[in-house]
Amino acid sequence: MSSSTLKIRIPRSAPGGPSDPLAPPGTAAARSSSLEEVDLPGTFITAMPPLGDPDAKELEVTAVNPPYSYARISYNDRTKEYLYEVIEPQLSAHERELLTHLKETMTRLIGGEVARMSAAEKKSYLRGEVEAYLRSRDIQLSPLSTERLVYYILRDYIGFGPVDVLIADPQVEDISCDGVEVPLFVFHSRFESVKTNVMFSEEDQLNSFVILLGQRCQKAVSVSSPILDGTTSEGHRVQATYAREVTTRGGSFTIRRFKERPFTPVDLVLSGGANEEMIAYFWLAAEQGESLIICGGPAAGKTSTLNAIALFIPPTSKIVSIEDTREVNLPHENWIPGATRSGTGDRGADGKAAGEVDMFDLVRAALRQRPNYIIVGEVRGKETYTMFQAMATGHTTYSTMHADSVKSMVNRLENPPINTPRILLSALNNVIIQIQARTEKGVVRRLKQVLEIVGFEPETNELITNTVYEWDPSTDQFTFKGHSFLFDKIMEIKNLSHDEMETEFQQRVSVIRYLKEQKITDHRQLWRMISNYYKDPKEVLRKIGAAPTEADGEPA
Repeated sequence: MSSSTLKIRIPRSAPGGPSDPLAPPGTAAARSSSLEEVDLPGTFITAMPPLGDPDAKELEVTAVNPPYSYARISYNDRTKEYLYEVIEPQLSAHERELLTHLKETMTRLIGGEVARMSAAEKKSYLRGEVEAYLRSRDIQLSPLSTERLVYYILRDYIGFGPVDVLIADPQVEDISCDGVEVPLFVFHSRFESVKTNVMFSEEDQLNSFVILLGQRCQKAVSVSSPILDGTTSEGHRVQATYAREVTTRGGSFTIRRFKERPFTPVDLVLSGGANEEMIAYFWLAAEQGESLIICGGPAAGKTSTLNAIALFIPPTSKIVSIEDTREVNLPHENWIPGATRSGTGDRGADGKAAGEVDMFDLVRAALRQRPNYIIVGEVRGKETYTMFQAMATGHTTYSTMHADSVKSMVNRLENPPINTPRILLSALNNVIIQIQARTEKGVVRRLKQVLEIVGFEPETNELITNTVYEWDPSTDQFTFKGHSFLFDKIMEIKNLSHDEMETEFQQRVSVIRYLKEQKITDHRQLWRMISNYYKDPKEVLRKIGAAPTEADGEPA
């Protein structure tokens, strides 16, 4: 992958004279440079260039991989647009020439044994190869120049080449390429959809990168099979098209970054997606084994919420998760994560290729593993019927689906290709409607409604629902609607009075409130607190300073 693949719009010199943006401060070259008044981060392996447009103002600079790569976001008052700039080591003409020859040499020398190395071993090996190349040709370079060459070798051979900085930035959620000579876009956690200064300027370069993505997903992409859908070994979800076979502007790809730190219930509260009482409700529902479907549109945060609620599954329970691409991440020891697999060759009479394992196969296999909880990443096919049968026979099931209301959920479930009888839907206990809404705070994700499926009305053939919590967009607050059948069920099973049920509920609220105040968002640390509560709730309440009889907050 050539380093010229990445276009970075960097002013190379100040008006009226030569400059060296790589020169240390205080030298004549630096004084004549346009970087003279710029605060440079880290070392001078990478110099921070000035903004290229006088109407732009810098909003933030993030050290992605210091001292090598940085991300800068600016806002242009004239165009009313944000720009995400990737700042990487700037190479001189001599360094670019060396890098080209170095890559040609390494492409011939690197053998298959490198693939079996760990990431640290690969970095050490490639660094050694760069140094050996320079020694063999008696090339004298400064330590900083050598570091710049090593950076690009590691970026292109181990990392993700021109998009490596975008993937490494934890604030980037999605990366989108729409074709040749089109700037890449990212979805930023703070600034939403933002144009970047990265683009593929040549069709061959973009095609090569799509092939590289296929290799990282261990799948083949070609003219005969131009659509790629897979997951990298790091967990990033990839959808791509090759060349101009199905996308007329050239190859394309969308990468959804895998979050190493899973979204937790405390994250949900801190982001304003839910309040402490709602989280305590989900905790009681998970402990009680209530089945749940989270409905919402694209990018509403359904899977993140699913992962957060699943943390409340009791530690002794056996869990089986089933996904097309791995997104669920749990700390439970007794957890079997499953993922579908594509086949090879033509599809048979059953519509499946040889060796293909789909969601239906995995759901059916899960039922033989005697799980207490089944997590299905997203329901959209015939596996849904089996999943609802599992609900009806006592298996607690969590899943997500694309729908914006209970009515649209039912319509999707009972019509092709899912075809689940409506009577089976009464086995479902809870439905969450999650939305992405534009407010004064910008684009936010909110749990619009939390509903209970109370029963089935045979005369009207309708599901009977009860709204437990509802989001008020005018105040950005969540309202308890006055009654929960889950609380009634727990009171009956445990023989609790109304006051005892309220005390139990408020104890959970106090734990969530403590976790929020302490900003404990690490899923393993949070998991230890939840696990300890299951073992000894009084001890946990004592440690956080909450009396067992505390009864503040929403009534149960």
